[in-house]
Amino acid sequence: MTELIFTATARGEFSGVDISCQCALGRGGVIDAAQKREGDGASPLGTWRLKRVFYRPDRVARPETDLPIIPLAEHDGWCDAPDHPLYNRPVTLPFAASHEKLWRDDHVYDLIVEISHNDDPVIPHLGSAVFMHLSRDDFRPTEGCVAIPRDQMLAVLRLANPESFVEIQP
Repeated sequence: MTELIFTATARGEFSGVDISCQCALGRGGVIDAAQKREGDGASPLGTWRLKRVFYRPDRVARPETDLPIIPLAEHDGWCDAPDHPLYNRPVTLPFAASHEKLWRDDHVYDLIVEISHNDDPVIPHLGSAVFMHLSRDDFRPTEGCVAIPRDQMLAVLRLANPESFVEIQP
């Protein structure tokens, strides 16, 4: 497998392997990953492995990729409660602790790529649910994720393999 690195910058540029497009990063800017905190809206500076893909099977076809793929269901969520044992992990709804719904009314989570930020080990309060997902038409800032248009996301997924990364730069 060939290592691939895609780059997202605070200037709103995403690029790598014949892909170049606009992107959105966190409303809190790009900060050192060690300074990232839950709810700060910042994107973590660094290079993060693309781990697995979640997709809405009622809205998009199963994407072509060499990454592991998981179809979403209405009961899927992600724990963002820093003191919970499942912090920064997928959960099944209903879920009593604070969480994010992955099955959303808007389209930004129709395709989600889990990245390796704060996952091994998970450190409480260091940030959760930092994904690569679909951008809004106006490219408004995210809550800390990398967001790109659907066509470019599908192109990234076609190229991606377990040795692929996204590098978040200032």
